[in-house]
Amino acid sequence: MSLPILIIGAGGHGRVLADLAFCLGRQVLGFLDRDAQLHGRVIDGIKVLGGDECLADYPADAVSLVNGIGSIAKSDLRREVYIRLRGLGYRFETLCHPGATVGRSVTFESGVQVMAGSIVQNGSRIGENVILNTGVILEHDCVVGAHTHLASGAAVCGGVRIGANCHIGAGAVIVQGLAVGDGVLVAAGAVVVKDVPSGTRVAGVPARRMEQK
Repeated sequence: MSLPILIIGAGGHGRVLADLAFCLGRQVLGFLDRDAQLHGRVIDGIKVLGGDECLADYPADAVSLVNGIGSIAKSDLRREVYIRLRGLGYRFETLCHPGATVGRSVTFESGVQVMAGSIVQNGSRIGENVILNTGVILEHDCVVGAHTHLASGAAVCGGVRIGANCHIGAGAVIVQGLAVGDGVLVAAGAVVVKDVPSGTRVAGVPARRMEQK
């Protein structure tokens, strides 16, 4: 039996996930958001119930959570909220858009979000709290580490290993068989043609190391 859903975050990403949940026939109880100015508002027909304190009204065995906090290059908030609420016993729902194509042997851990138009081919393994955003292509036998975001239109060729806490920018391409370490930023539109060490920021065609600011 599917539990009703609370969406953490009432911004753009959260709104898209609410729409996805409705596409899947799921009941959405409301948004939770730390911005007090949003509390009590109705967004896309869904009420912002309050902040995290509202979870006291919803036991962990009575609801599923959806992480509606978007992920940008330097933001750890999405990961931190996920880890904290998992530690309190809450379960994060995995959502896969009916307009996505997913191979039979693909495995998802908890909290994965696969958005419209994405393609995930056989043998790929996706870690917890990962976003595969609109139109992502993930070819066969790829591995994506926890809390990583593949932004809209990113294309990852076969056998690529991407670490945890990465941001792969919109329209970026990673060629086959490469290893991308933990905490890597690949800028939008970059073409990665060689392994990327952990903690590195790369951009351009072909992708080269960016100067740290």
